[in-house]
Amino acid sequence: MATHADAELILKLYTIRTEETMRKARHFVGIEFNPATFEELRAVQTGLGTQENAYYRQVMSYWEMAASFVLRGAVDPDLFFESNSENLFLCAKFHHFQEEHEQATGRRMMARTGKLIEKFPAARAGFEGALKAVEARRAKA
Repeated sequence: MATHADAELILKLYTIRTEETMRKARHFVGIEFNPATFEELRAVQTGLGTQENAYYRQVMSYWEMAASFVLRGAVDPDLFFESNSENLFLCAKFHHFQEEHEQATGRRMMARTGKLIEKFPAARAGFEGALKAVEARRAKA
C-alpha cells in the first residue's frame, strides 16, 4: 500500500520532469531522436560535449534513477506505474538496439528499467503495449 511519503516522491519526480531543461531533453529523446541504426544511437551516446548527448544522458539517467527507487523499495511500485510510463516507452523505443548495445558496451541498456519489466507485471504490460505502439509507428515510417 502506498504511503504519503510515496506520493511525495512521485510528486517530486513529476516536478523534476517539468523543469525546462528536462522538458527539452525529454522532447529530444522521446520525440525528435529516432535513430535508424545502432551507429546513430552510439553517436549520441558517445558524443560527449554535444547537446544531444547531454539530453540523452539526462533523460536516461533520470529514468534509471527512478527505477532504482522502485527496485530498492523507496517508492510503491503500483503508485509508480500508475503515474509513470515514459521509462517503459523509452525502453521499448530503443529495444531493437539492445543486443548490439550489449555487444558494444558489455552492458544492458536501461538495465534497471529492464529489471522492473522482469519483476512487475504492470511494468511488463506497459512495456509490451509500448513496444507494439513503437513497432507499429516504425512500420509506418
